[in-house]
Amino acid sequence: MPFYSYEPVDPAQGCDFCRDGFDRLQSLREAPLTVCPECGTPLHRVISAPNLGRSEAALDDRARAAGFSKLKRIGTGEYERQY
Repeated sequence: MPFYSYEPVDPAQGCDFCRDGFDRLQSLREAPLTVCPECGTPLHRVISAPNLGRSEAALDDRARAAGFSKLKRIGTGEYERQY
């Protein structure tokens, strides 16, 4: 189940719970919230970038396992092999 972020349509309105926005764990089948559950202020869902959870170290390990080399630039036109 994903987390969805919500903010009030008018930030001047709203209670302490929703004024700065909040996150809600919801099923994909569940309808989006339209009003704050605490005060009834109209809300809209905020679209944000997904977190893919991959680290650069994991990508380096996969590249090394596949037989690729990583090069680091040490000067103009000069590179050093990392692995």
